Amino acid sequence: MNDIPVLEVKLRHTFPGFDAAIDLSLGRNVGVLFGPSGAGKSVTLRMIAGLIKPNGGRVTLGGRCLFADGPDLVWVSPQRRRIGYVFQHHALFPHMTVLENIVYGARGQSKHKALSAARELVREFQLGGLEFHYPRNISGGQKQRVAFARALIGRPDLLLLDEPFSALDHPTRLHMGHCLGQVMRSLNIPVLLVTHDLEEAVTIATKMFICIGGRIHQQGMPDEIIKNPSSDSVRHLIQRPGFNQVLTAYPGHVEGREE
Repeated sequence: MNDIPVLEVKLRHTFPGFDAAIDLSLGRNVGVLFGPSGAGKSVTLRMIAGLIKPNGGRVTLGGRCLFADGPDLVWVSPQRRRIGYVFQHHALFPHMTVLENIVYGARGQSKHKALSAARELVREFQLGGLEFHYPRNISGGQKQRVAFARALIGRPDLLLLDEPFSALDHPTRLHMGHCLGQVMRSLNIPVLLVTHDLEEAVTIATKMFICIGGRIHQQGMPDEIIKNPSSDSVRHLIQRPGFNQVLTAYPGHVEGREE
């Protein structure tokens, strides 16, 4: 098994209303950026992906520098970063079929290789029979699975997920979380997911990053953070009414995590 590429992020950027300083490291399994709306979580993903240029700092993935400020400025374009990105509202092309949308993510591969990989992902994401349907004719959960497949077909070194389940109803969200867990077990890359939903964060995360006001206030395994919040700000965010019920409902997802 190849080594998992480690994501190292030290970024500075000015958001409307506050200055951000994001510092995080992720080397295995699923990291979750958790925090309130407007904390800078989604913008952090876009900076890592190269869709927004930070004011300063550094991003490396698997030892490869993607961005660095200073006299030796490094800027790798988004299409050369080998990063898969799943947007909050899918961003599927309406004029393309399910299969065509997936194949689009395989730019640079031969047509034969791309089609073979796309059909394998159709099977893996249980999209059989929908290959020639258009996005308008499939459900929200099916659209999300197409978006995952498109992000993974290029064999990225990192997968970024921007609130991927927010547009889905609760039963579909649970099902998609289960599907994500299955897929993650077969991958050998770090995954960074954004959410402001505590239940989603606790059930998916191997490592949580608490983001408040553009800064990482605490990071670690979900149970460690919830049992031992590092500040009043973190405590106020996670120990709100109902959080004990979340832990009780999903005890196996929180105990015994590896960082």
